[in-house]
Amino acid sequence: MHRKLIPFAAIATIATAGCATVYEDNADVIGTATIVDRAGSDVGTATLYSLAGEVTISVALDGLSSGTHAVHLHMTGDCSASDFTSAGGHLNPMGNQHGRLNPQGAHLGDLPNAEVSSDGVGTVSTILRGTSATVIPQIFDADGTAIVVHEGADDYRSDPAGAAGSRVACGVFSRS
Repeated sequence: MHRKLIPFAAIATIATAGCATVYEDNADVIGTATIVDRAGSDVGTATLYSLAGEVTISVALDGLSSGTHAVHLHMTGDCSASDFTSAGGHLNPMGNQHGRLNPQGAHLGDLPNAEVSSDGVGTVSTILRGTSATVIPQIFDADGTAIVVHEGADDYRSDPAGAAGSRVACGVFSRS
């Protein structure tokens, strides 16, 4: 019995390692960002996909503290400040208030929280608000766009940043 399970488990592990979703297989990669923490260590990646007039972001984190972390797109592609404030505020071309639960929200940069497990791993994926024709030029404008991970959860309503705490990781998108 064990001999049958071991090969099957090995095949299943190999088959699923590095798998992309059906969406990712069919979508065009339009941008990527390597996310680093304050010490400069890589703690994740973010990938922007375009398919059927939509833009989806997929974020994979590895090496952050466990718990719920806010993830936002910020208006300037600059992570040079030690506290990542150089990334500016949230990407908000329409001038909305913050949060999907705010009746006057949300920013283009408002993303779902990431749940990071005890081993430091977490993911988040969502469709960005707007069409690819409107979203892509906002992300790849003259000063670029950063993705920022915060120390705490986004409450999805407090303006301007969801009471998410300090910025603990940051990455700058480059066009693919």
